[in-house]
Amino acid sequence: MDRFRVAHISAGLAFLIFGLWWVVAAYPAKDDSKAGGIAPERVAGFVHAVLQAHRTIYTTHIVDRLQEKGVVRAAEHWEQENALPLPAQFLQHSGRLVAESGQGIRYRLIGLSPIYQRNAPATDFERKALESLNRAPQAPITGIVSSGRKQYFQAIYPDRAVSVACISCHNSHPLSPKRDFKLNDVMGGIAITIPME
Repeated sequence: MDRFRVAHISAGLAFLIFGLWWVVAAYPAKDDSKAGGIAPERVAGFVHAVLQAHRTIYTTHIVDRLQEKGVVRAAEHWEQENALPLPAQFLQHSGRLVAESGQGIRYRLIGLSPIYQRNAPATDFERKALESLNRAPQAPITGIVSSGRKQYFQAIYPDRAVSVACISCHNSHPLSPKRDFKLNDVMGGIAITIPME
């Protein structure tokens, strides 16, 4: 792959991550109508809309398109293989950057049958939300959760298999406990966590 294409791909990824950072920085999580704050449900909705848009663009217009043209492929060990990150890795890495921004908002992919245990539900709330989304994925599951003395608003949105790349990775990975995903199946959830202070 020539340097021109690498530069354009890198610029596109940077633009996508910047867009998400702008939404996170522009909308405070505090629900205080006198101070003009925005309810955490709306903030979570904004963040989720941007995540979905960025992930769809990355998956369909970057990964799928470049793989179909034979330019570059996406791979789990993308850094060592001079490849693109898988769509799930793209979301996880951008989530780490947002967490490091200091805004207090976090997001990550979670699932009941993750390839890696770090992506399993961390709390009983997350586990129950994923079980509920498997039965009825029409709306996010929301609630207030605590960590130490702090309270957080958490929204778990259904994460569907939007491309062949998603299902082929999970269905063929040697560590995957579930290997029969189909397009549009709920594979897990996107957990968005917002501080209540």
